[in-house]
Amino acid sequence: MQISRRGVLVGVAVGGGLVAAWTLRPRTFRTPLTPGRDEFAFDAWLKIGKDGVITVAVPQLEMGQGVTTLLPQIVAVELGADWRQVAVEPAPVSGAYANVPLAARWAPLWMPVLPGLANEPDDLLARRYAQEARFNVTAEGTALAAYELPCRNAAAAARAMLAMAAAARWDTSWEECTAEGGFIHFEDKKLSFAELVEEATRFTPPDPPPLLPEPAAEDPIFGLADAPTAFPRLDMPSKVDGTYLFAGDVRLPDMLYASIRHGPVDHAALSVMELEQAAGLQGLVRIVKGKRWLAAVADNWWAADQAAARMAPRFDVAEAVNSTTIEAALDEGLRRGVETRIAVRGEGDSLMEKTEVALRYDFAPVTHATLETTNATARYFDGRLELWIASQAPELAREAAAMALDISVSDVVLYPMPAGGSFDRRLEHDHAIEVALIAREVSKDAVRPVQLTWPRGQEFLAGKPRMPAAVLVSAKLGRGDGNFGSGGEIETLRVRMAAPASAKEFGQRLFGNKTSWAAIDAAQGQADPMVMDGAMPPYGIPNVALDHVPVRIGLPTGRMRGNAHGITAFVTECFMDEMAWKNGREPLSYRIEVLGGDLRLARCLQDVARLAQWDGGKDQSGQGLACHRIGDGDDAGRIACIATARRDGGGARVTRLTAVVDIGRIVNLDIARQQIEGGLLFGMGLALGSALEYIDGVPTTKRLGSLGLPVLADCPKVEVDFVSSKAAPFDPGELGVVVAAPAIANALYSATGLRIRRLPLFAEGL
Repeated sequence: MQISRRGVLVGVAVGGGLVAAWTLRPRTFRTPLTPGRDEFAFDAWLKIGKDGVITVAVPQLEMGQGVTTLLPQIVAVELGADWRQVAVEPAPVSGAYANVPLAARWAPLWMPVLPGLANEPDDLLARRYAQEARFNVTAEGTALAAYELPCRNAAAAARAMLAMAAAARWDTSWEECTAEGGFIHFEDKKLSFAELVEEATRFTPPDPPPLLPEPAAEDPIFGLADAPTAFPRLDMPSKVDGTYLFAGDVRLPDMLYASIRHGPVDHAALSVMELEQAAGLQGLVRIVKGKRWLAAVADNWWAADQAAARMAPRFDVAEAVNSTTIEAALDEGLRRGVETRIAVRGEGDSLMEKTEVALRYDFAPVTHATLETTNATARYFDGRLELWIASQAPELAREAAAMALDISVSDVVLYPMPAGGSFDRRLEHDHAIEVALIAREVSKDAVRPVQLTWPRGQEFLAGKPRMPAAVLVSAKLGRGDGNFGSGGEIETLRVRMAAPASAKEFGQRLFGNKTSWAAIDAAQGQADPMVMDGAMPPYGIPNVALDHVPVRIGLPTGRMRGNAHGITAFVTECFMDEMAWKNGREPLSYRIEVLGGDLRLARCLQDVARLAQWDGGKDQSGQGLACHRIGDGDDAGRIACIATARRDGGGARVTRLTAVVDIGRIVNLDIARQQIEGGLLFGMGLALGSALEYIDGVPTTKRLGSLGLPVLADCPKVEVDFVSSKAAPFDPGELGVVVAAPAIANALYSATGLRIRRLPLFAEGL
């Protein structure tokens, strides 16, 4: 039997039984799927009904990235199904859907002692942990790496069983039959899946499953980026007509609504509230007091929010956060903090006798600004909790809610809902704890479901922004002696980053269920390699040293779309651009000359220059260039972007964003394009706004309109094209995010002659 690198689900559980997930020895799980009437479950991934409908289970949160189309498409192609008869349902939490690649990637977070034993998908510990912990987490673009092969295996096994059923009728060999368009074919005969499915369940599939020679793929044609896909998104029609249900759209009989007020950041305790001010408010049902929050429950959300506001809760704060103290701590860390060396290339910085160039870059904390604020719905009865929630880490959310109520995890039922934007915001589960406690209090009067929705201001207050940072880049330049081209190339590079140990803090909250301040204490003084992801430049700089200075800033920070790459790409690409201009070099040719052996990134640079009609950024043309690579080797994703921008009052007007992307084999071209386009606009928002400023632990921003985000009228012309590749597929969701800001900053330098070394760009003005 062949055992794959990423894991294979083998065996078919039709209408019940067990699913076996193989490692060095097999693990069995109850079949996750429950067939409906006249429906048959094939393995953990698909059901086929007598009406011919193929339902695919998706164990990842749909948060706009299109995973509820990608995985069904993989199944449909391998099965030979008619796309018009493919449906989707969220998969229940199960070890059968373990996300092993992500578990390996996050080994330092769940196994901080000796994480090297579990940091590869091949490692037994990573697989065992992911299965035992039912680690169905959605993050880091790992859906294809984790689930493409299991989906193909399940579909191939089902296809073989359907072919066996047809072959038995025709008295021929099943290997001679083919599947296409929802039918099994042999010569001039054909039978539909619907006609064969019940008979197919009586056959045993071959082991290993007979995979098709080629996996699902769509080949891009350069210059024809708008070519239609054969697999339009399954969720698009309902999103267009408004019938698609997000977590905030849950409506249950006799449901109540809750609004909440949190204490200032960080370590606040509820002390005083004016309960009498809410008394008599029509519709008010109950007041619920938490240790660090106060919630009002009513028969409509407006009444609940009014009650919460009127009570004007006040909190005792152990360590109130201020932007001035955050900046001072980062500055002190950058200047005098003790660093830990994270990575080295070549001789590191040992050859840097003196610093020839030193530039500083600063980053403010930025918020996710999701369209749908944090919300969850819960019903508590007789020691059992039901949760309707959008969660990227559903099993960990269940565990946190169970712990808060002191009940067994088996007594928590979670119904996965899509998220109206996430950007990694839904990895946190504080709202699951809050709604569980509120539902328990409500149940003392009557068993009624309650939906908790945070107001926008509370989203800014209690959400976890992307970490702020201060970065110093130092370099020693070559002299054009033949080893370093025409002069100005970087011979030695040192990147020193002062930032909180944000990833480790996040890990303490997610896996340790710690409070934000306890997580900060646990990560105190620890270097965090993940906060410098992407800092090792793709260029052929012979000597590089990366240092992290862990800084305690008192502000709990979390993950965001792009994560550390949103900082490191800006640092690298702005620095490279500045070095090119400083040495009288054209930015494109300078980058390609020092790129080293990454021919795929060089191809992206050349193609984007042609597509955007790159003019070198001279004569105040307002064109700026940036590129970036996420990952290593053939499995990495690459992007090059040219922005066109100009000065506009006190800010900037971005008129065009052009990108060329290499993400290996493309499963769905339309979704890939959407992800890059959306990422570029999201990154534009991070470049021009999204920052939070804190005074006494409270953000000064309370509304989306105050974040400085681009509105529809500000959106530039966006052009995206792809490089055709047979390399392993790479998730495109974060590439556009991280490259937009440096491209815009470099464009503004071209337009104005001023360098901006801070994000958001206009914290210093133009």
